[in-house]
Amino acid sequence: MQYIHTTIKDNYAIVQMQRGKVNALNHDMVEEIRTTFKQLGENDAVRGVILTGIPKIFSAGLDLIELYSYDEDKMTAFFISFGSMHLELAYFKKPLIAAINGHSPAGGTVIAVAADYRIMAEGEKFTIGLNEVAVNIQITNNLIEAYAFWIGRGNAHKYVLEGKLLNCQEALACGLVNELCPGEEVVARAEKKMQHYLKADNNILINTKAKLRKSWFDKISTDASEDLEESNRIWWNPEVRTKMKMYVDYLANKNKVKS
Repeated sequence: MQYIHTTIKDNYAIVQMQRGKVNALNHDMVEEIRTTFKQLGENDAVRGVILTGIPKIFSAGLDLIELYSYDEDKMTAFFISFGSMHLELAYFKKPLIAAINGHSPAGGTVIAVAADYRIMAEGEKFTIGLNEVAVNIQITNNLIEAYAFWIGRGNAHKYVLEGKLLNCQEALACGLVNELCPGEEVVARAEKKMQHYLKADNNILINTKAKLRKSWFDKISTDASEDLEESNRIWWNPEVRTKMKMYVDYLANKNKVKS
């Protein structure tokens, strides 16, 4: 694996995303996440997974600079892979804890909301949320349902429509994250929580997780053809492409300044 590093500890695994300075998601990284969780799901020795990032960054979301350069076939493949990754994480049978080291907007939130428990690093500048509207990306129904499951339909409606990113305190208050702690303690806290989960009988744990998520799963679709067609159509809309190009140029110039 180039971007995903997995450590097996006793009866659980720690999966760390490691792609550049901000863990931006491209097609290869998404496929590595999918492969990793498929392998861990099939490994009977692993009863739970902690997913984390790098210091100050869980994932900054989609790598829009790279994605903007994809042709239609590659972008369609990415949309399919990204939507499948979200569903596969959501349906992951074993306990999943997100140890959110810092920033986790957009695509980072898509990953984090699949977890059973989210521990986020304290810090006024750290943000989390589905801000797709603000960056001219069409959000899918499945992502809205995931968001609403954790923060309530009213909050989901308000925050998604605004393209709002929440600071860590706001995220804690609305239930998007369950716990805050200093960044250097996030993984240790996640391990402690996982050890608590794994005291339960394995079959009971898996069955209970499935029951708790039933109301969520009843509202989502595993046939993403309609959402895929809509996302593709909007992605290639000339007006949207113009706005996105401006944002991509802004990101590229920002990266040059930092480097």
